[in-house]
Amino acid sequence: MIDHTGVGVSDFAKSKIFYGTAFAAIGYELVKEFPASVTGTVDVAGFGAGGKPDFWISGSGANTPPIHVAFRVATRAEVDAFHAAGLAAGGSDNGAPGIRAHYHPHYYGAFVRDPDGHNIEAVCHAPG
Repeated sequence: MIDHTGVGVSDFAKSKIFYGTAFAAIGYELVKEFPASVTGTVDVAGFGAGGKPDFWISGSGANTPPIHVAFRVATRAEVDAFHAAGLAAGGSDNGAPGIRAHYHPHYYGAFVRDPDGHNIEAVCHAPG
């Protein structure tokens, strides 16, 4: 079981706004933030639901190559909302909401690239 993960970003402030906006559509919010003076190296921010951060960004510079992280949601409407919010927050489209039947018949996902090119996905596995 994975407890938490994250990505390095090149512009911490810009990425914090992007993730805060995109994640609000799926019930995630900024839960914790620590400056470099606390971590000893870089600024970090943790996003999650229910008061528990499970996705972190760090101002350590963007991962090379960019990575893919998928967030499971309960409804297709959340997938749609995540995609729209991610684009509105400055992300770029990497796959509009829709069925990806090559994974399974109910795989409904959408993909947005964050400001550093990380491929961030929202996916619903429930039948429509």
